[in-house]
Amino acid sequence: MPFQLRREEVLDGEQLRAMLTENPARAAQAILIAAKQGIVDGQALLGQILLDGQGIERDAVLAKRWFQIAANGGHLMARNMLGRCWELGWGGPVDWALASLEYRQAAEAGLDWAMYNYANLLATGRGVIENQPAALALYRQAAERGHAKSMNLVGRYLEGGQFCAQDLDAARHWYKCSAQGGDFRGQFSHASVLAEAGQIDEALVWFERALAGGNSKFLAAAHQTLASAPDPRIRALAQP
Repeated sequence: MPFQLRREEVLDGEQLRAMLTENPARAAQAILIAAKQGIVDGQALLGQILLDGQGIERDAVLAKRWFQIAANGGHLMARNMLGRCWELGWGGPVDWALASLEYRQAAEAGLDWAMYNYANLLATGRGVIENQPAALALYRQAAERGHAKSMNLVGRYLEGGQFCAQDLDAARHWYKCSAQGGDFRGQFSHASVLAEAGQIDEALVWFERALAGGNSKFLAAAHQTLASAPDPRIRALAQP
C-alpha cells in the first residue's frame, strides 16, 4: 500500500531528515508529498535526495529544478545547492557566473556554506574577477559562524601572510578549531602543527582522523606529505 500523508500531517524538515536515515524509501514519499504541498524544506530535501539517489531514482535535472523552486521560496541552502549545480554541472551545463550569483545571494543572506563557496570562486577567479582579499573576508565570516572548512582556509592565509598580516598563533588557533569541527583538511593542518612542535602522539591521532575522512584527491597529496615526514611513525601512515 503506498505511503499516504494528509496535509495536516506534513512533517517538518528535521523529521523528514530523521526518516531518511531510518527508511529512505518511505522518507522519499513523505518528502515528495511535502514538496508538492509547497513546504520549502521538503522541496529542498527533494532536490537533495534526487541529486543523491537516496530512496528515489537519481535525477540531477529534476533535483536542480526543485532546488530552484525551494530557492524561489526563500530556502538559503537550496539556493546554495543551485549554485553547486551550476558550478559542477549537475543537471545541466557548467556556468560559474550563474553559480557565483546564487552563492552571493545566499552569502549576503548569512549562509556560511554559500560564503565558503562564493569565496572559493573569488579565490580562483571562476565566474568572477579574482579577488583574494574579498575571498579571505568571506572565509573569515563563515569561520566566525562555525564553518570548519573556512576555518582551515583562514588559517592558511594567516600562516602564509597572504593578503593579510602573518599571524602564526591565529593560524594555529583556526587549524585547531577546524580540526575539532570535523574538517579533514583542518585535521591534517592541525596535526602538522603538532608534529612540528614535537607532539607526535597527538599529531598521529589527528593525522589518522584526517586520513579516515579524506577524499581520494586529498589522500593522494596527504600520503606524499606523510612519506617525507622526519618521524618514522608519521611516515608509516603513508603506507597502504
